Amino acid sequence: MAAARRLIPSLNRILVEKIVPPSKTTTGILLPEKSSKLNSGKVVAVGPGARDRDGKVIPVYLKEGDLVLLPEYGGTEVKLADKEYHLYRDDDILGTLLD
Repeated sequence: MAAARRLIPSLNRILVEKIVPPSKTTTGILLPEKSSKLNSGKVVAVGPGARDRDGKVIPVYLKEGDLVLLPEYGGTEVKLADKEYHLYRDDDILGTLLD
């Protein structure tokens, strides 16, 4: 069995694992398809940041483990060790979700 690869995003990109909401409640009631949209995710890896005109690194404001609100469209799908992730630029992320 091959070891899982670790991806470190380049520049200001963020690797996100989408959170799949439940399709039914704990009592077994099926939820409508609209309520099961994948619009949030957990940050798995963060790039070092983009560079400004002077060559200074502008760090990414997110960190690993953050829960984020994702846009409806966009991102690049990436498969690592049979798991599906998505790459976004930091400015594509709509916000951070608080517990």
